[in-house]
Amino acid sequence: PFGCTFLYNEPDWYALLLTIALSASMGIVLWLGFRKSQRLDELKAKEGFVLVAFCWIVITAVSALPFVWHGAIPSFTEAFFEVMSGYTTTGATVLTNIEALPHGLLLWRTLTHFVGGMGVVVLYLTLFAGIGSSGLRLFQAEAAPGQSVGGRRLVPRIRETIRWLWGIYVGLHVIQIILLCAGGMSLFDAFIHATSTVATSGFSNRNGSLGAYGSAYFEWVCIVFMLLGGLDFTLQHKCLVGRWKDVRHSTELKAYLGVVLALGLGASLVLWTHNTHGSLLDALRDGFFQIISILTTTGLVTDNYEQWPQAAQALLFLCLFIGACAGSTTSGLRIIHFVLIWRHIQLALRHTIQPRSVHPLRVNGETIEASVLGAVLGYFALNILYVLGGGVLMTLLSEMDWWSAFNSVMATLWNVGPAFGMVGPTQNFAHISDAGTWFLSLTMLAGRLDIYALLVLLHPAFWRR
Repeated sequence: PFGCTFLYNEPDWYALLLTIALSASMGIVLWLGFRKSQRLDELKAKEGFVLVAFCWIVITAVSALPFVWHGAIPSFTEAFFEVMSGYTTTGATVLTNIEALPHGLLLWRTLTHFVGGMGVVVLYLTLFAGIGSSGLRLFQAEAAPGQSVGGRRLVPRIRETIRWLWGIYVGLHVIQIILLCAGGMSLFDAFIHATSTVATSGFSNRNGSLGAYGSAYFEWVCIVFMLLGGLDFTLQHKCLVGRWKDVRHSTELKAYLGVVLALGLGASLVLWTHNTHGSLLDALRDGFFQIISILTTTGLVTDNYEQWPQAAQALLFLCLFIGACAGSTTSGLRIIHFVLIWRHIQLALRHTIQPRSVHPLRVNGETIEASVLGAVLGYFALNILYVLGGGVLMTLLSEMDWWSAFNSVMATLWNVGPAFGMVGPTQNFAHISDAGTWFLSLTMLAGRLDIYALLVLLHPAFWRR
């Protein structure tokens, strides 16, 4: 971003230079003062959770400074929210005129998505060797219990796993940038929107989001890469190494594509039958784009969906709860959680009919242990309770109607970005009070770390020896 300011001859270089100087000074002082106090390979599980949580908070605080010093976002509270939204790939914004930002700050803002898509700590583990078992603890703390069900890695070594993840992640970026540039989008804009879709984040450099281009080609390209961003990276790795049998038998993949097809067709048919989007092809493009955008927690917008027919809005609202695949760049509830809960319900009904029968819960041919199922049910319940409690709290912290308050919590906890009401597709989060903004900032972090990794720090037993 510092070099970008000179490329475009814009006056945001000093804000970036001050941040570079401050962060480098902090890093040097901390490294010189504490480099001999403890080796990273001696890191304990508890320290891993503390380190991950505070790394995210401190890095977000430092990354907010360019916006404050430049004056693009004078309030540190709002700047912290904006950057937290970037790192957690939420896409919620307090900016009312995004196009007024200089290119350096726009790139800085987008790079928070690029780093946050894989994770701040995962980037560190990619760059530095010698982390041993402590690296696995940090990786698991940042991924958190909601990220996967089996907890298996792509390859046996954690460092090699992380390199595979980054390789797939960067590769998807490069392919999409090429496709967008081939359609006439500038390289700068292509990088921003490729990051928005692959990282399922949602930041755009246009006030009208992707809809400002009015290009069906751009929208179809983004539909494909939003789908890939919401797909389990383990499955993408298996595709690359030729393990097609595992891909074909993936229960979560079948459920993911089935949900996308059902909801996308449903929304498109509603738009077409109500004659709101012209031809059937236009209705399919708009319906599938917005369904996939919210389902994958991307949050890019091409149309004001609050003006859609009520049935189509209901399908979009349903997408807030479902989410995409575990092991992807998405956050919040995921397809696999609903698969497990549905199969648990089926077994419970069968057990009611046949009380003495024993039927193990299986996914992809593997038996799911009771402890894993319990963790999934607990995670689901915790998300719902957080939304209920957080929605009530937001009505107290900020002047919002209850519908908008609950939507603001769902949009930030599940890292979606836009939702409904006062935080809908044509609105932003600038009107929320400072207290409400801080709560939603922490809510975004809780959602990105899948709640457990942050809330565990508040449990009294965590701090006992």
